Amino acid sequence: MNVLQNFKYLILGIILFSVAKAEAHNPVNPCNKHEPFQVLCDLCGCSTSSGSFGFGTLSNANFVGVRYIYQNFESKNGIFENSPISKETFNTIQLWAQIPINDSFYVTTSLPYQDLTRDFNKVKENLNGLGDASVIGWYKHVFYKKKDESVVDFNPNKEPSGHSLQFGLGVKLPTGKFEQRLADNINPGFQVGTGSIDGVFSLGYNYGSDKFGVNTLLSYYLKGENKNDYQFGDQFSYAVNFFTAIPRQKMNIMPFVGLSGDVYDSITQYDETLRDTDGNIVNFSFGSELAIEKFIFGASYTLPVSQSLFGDNVQSKQRLSVYINFAL
Repeated sequence: MNVLQNFKYLILGIILFSVAKAEAHNPVNPCNKHEPFQVLCDLCGCSTSSGSFGFGTLSNANFVGVRYIYQNFESKNGIFENSPISKETFNTIQLWAQIPINDSFYVTTSLPYQDLTRDFNKVKENLNGLGDASVIGWYKHVFYKKKDESVVDFNPNKEPSGHSLQFGLGVKLPTGKFEQRLADNINPGFQVGTGSIDGVFSLGYNYGSDKFGVNTLLSYYLKGENKNDYQFGDQFSYAVNFFTAIPRQKMNIMPFVGLSGDVYDSITQYDETLRDTDGNIVNFSFGSELAIEKFIFGASYTLPVSQSLFGDNVQSKQRLSVYINFAL
């Protein structure tokens, strides 16, 4: 069986093993102190794991880790109800990290490895290789509670209000291979890479308390043109997640539900707009994050609520994401 297809089961097995180990371990878990603004246990996440997979996690820990993403699609090759269907499976293993610069600035980066399979008319085609890497710099602005001037307060430290804003600016690099022969597929996303340099602009708002949190993320991807004069359409992504904290003796559990979506502009080549290459999709997601000492485990499952992709010829079926991070 394919290694990437089994990777999700390996991660889930490690999660279950770690939970059992945590229950048998004596030291107190640092995420059990109900202090939502500590580095490891901050509920004000910088982004989400839905919509374009997100750049970080629910917990606001700086980390290095690995994430597995599974997606599948069905593409109809024709205008008739009985037109042949292409079934596509996307498996991605992604090295990712959130690296602190100081209290206000940090960097997120990712490097994916892609394994794509398409089954059309009983003929299978497989692509694999390094995908497109990305690097994004973030500025985080934390809002603090206003002190009562009528009360003498000898504590010099400001108390966070739970609200914060994040501003991101970054780039996606053409480290993945783009193949022109695949550009005529019904699903033009069946590529290891885009071959272009893209700009990424993001804005996030988050609120977190000891028990409840919400985070939102808006991102715009300004797509560049590759050496084949092929330019994927610009993309607008949005996501909102609602989550809560369930503290246990040796761990912290954060289940969440959310909505996310993407809006795609049309693809162009040789300055001509390609027909039926725009679209939009809205997704519903649910999942959970689990913090055990310095390890953060996460899983999410996503289903489309509504979609109209590439002239309604492409259907997204489902998405699964699981990850293991080590907090820095």
